Amino acid sequence: MEAFLVSIASVAVAEMGDRTQLLALVLAARFRKPWPIVAGIVLATLANHAAAGLVGVWFGRLLTPTFLDATVGAGMLGMALWTLVPDELGDETGGVRGRRSAFLTTLVCFFIAEIGDKTQIATLALAAAYPNLVAVVAGTTSGMLLADLPVVFLGKAFAERLPMKAIHYGAAALFAVLGALFMARAVLP
Repeated sequence: MEAFLVSIASVAVAEMGDRTQLLALVLAARFRKPWPIVAGIVLATLANHAAAGLVGVWFGRLLTPTFLDATVGAGMLGMALWTLVPDELGDETGGVRGRRSAFLTTLVCFFIAEIGDKTQIATLALAAAYPNLVAVVAGTTSGMLLADLPVVFLGKAFAERLPMKAIHYGAAALFAVLGALFMARAVLP
């Protein structure tokens, strides 16, 4: 249960203001079909985070528990700093226009946008740290949905009212606390 709860909280907070959340906003505004967009987000995130989780499990097996905790802790501290850098949305949609499928466009764009993203890296680190891959991927995918569903359904009006600076600081604090906890596990008997 800990793996699921840490995963959902980490990704839900990290996703606020992230480029994939901005992508969800763009897709919602472009297609105005929330359910196919949500389905695309779910499948793209599951595929992307499962792949990251498998790499994390493999990586975790190569390391001693102490070194793994130190590595995950350092990664979480790095995530804390990365979270303070706000994302901007480039042309993540690849210039796709309204005649394309909202589902297919979301699936492809989200999968690509998640490659190397904070939430994918967090999933990799969490999967290395926790033995329950299903709980980690379910948590990170649920965290993604917690952050993106309001944007898809409520759109720009909702997104403009969020205190993004405070959210970024909160996410950075969460990652810093997690990083410190893993570092403490590495150095304390």
